[in-house]
Amino acid sequence: MIDLIVIGIVLLPLFLIILGILALASIKIVNEYERGVKFTLGKYVGIMNPGIRLVIPIFQSWIKVDIRTIVIDVPKQDIMTRDNVSAMINAVVYYRVSNSEKAVLEVINYRYAVSQLAQTTMREVIGEASLDELLAQRDRIAKRIQEILDKVTDPWGIKVESVDLKEIILPESLIRIISQEAEAEREKRAIILRAQGEFESAKNLQKAALELTRVKGGIYLRTLQTIHSLSTEKSKTVIYAVPSEIIKQINVKVLDIAKKFFK
Repeated sequence: MIDLIVIGIVLLPLFLIILGILALASIKIVNEYERGVKFTLGKYVGIMNPGIRLVIPIFQSWIKVDIRTIVIDVPKQDIMTRDNVSAMINAVVYYRVSNSEKAVLEVINYRYAVSQLAQTTMREVIGEASLDELLAQRDRIAKRIQEILDKVTDPWGIKVESVDLKEIILPESLIRIISQEAEAEREKRAIILRAQGEFESAKNLQKAALELTRVKGGIYLRTLQTIHSLSTEKSKTVIYAVPSEIIKQINVKVLDIAKKFFK
C-alpha cells in the first residue's frame, strides 16, 4: 500500500505535465484570414472560424485554409492561334477559396490544380482566336478564360476573380511585317489628309478668284498687296507675274500710241 502511494506521488507530477502538454497542444489559433477544416477520427465534423479553438490530439486533426485572394503567374506558353501564328503568352490568375470544406475534400492541392487548369484553358481559348482578335480583344479573351476557370473550379470551392493576359510575344519576323503594315497605313492616311487639304485649298482659291474678278479693281488691289508683301522680304530675286488684264490694257495703250505716231 505504501509502495502504491509512493508510486502515485512520483507519477502524479509526470501525469500533470503530460496533461498540461496535451492541453497546450489542443489549443489552436485561427487567424481572421483563415478557416480550419476539422476532422474527428478521420471524419469531417465542421469548419473552425477565427479565434481560439480546441483540437484533441490523436483523436482530432485539422487543415488550415487561407481564404485571401491568391495570385498565380501562369508560365509562358507557346500557343498556336486559329490562323496558325505561334505566340508566347503568359497570364496572371486571381482567385480565392470560397468554400473551405470543398477546397479540402473535393480536390488534392487546389493551388496546383488551378495552375494546371489555367494553362490548358489558355491554350484552348487562344487557339480558337485569330492573331488580330488576340491583339485587339485581349480583355474579351481574358474574360472568357476567367469564366471557364470559374465554372470548372466552382465544385472545388474556388472563386476565380479575374484573369489578365500579361504578355504576348510574337516572332521577330511577324513583328517586322506588322510594323511595315502599320507604316504603310500611316502613309496612306497622310496622303489622304494631304489630298483633302489640297482639295480644300483649291476650292478656297477658286472662291477667292471668283470674288476678285467679281469686284471691280479687286485684281489690282490684290496685286498691290502682293507687291507690298514682297517689299518686306529679304530675298534678292523676285519673280513677278503680271495679270493678263494689265497686259491687255498695256497692249491697247501701245497700239493707240503707235497709231497716232504713224499717222
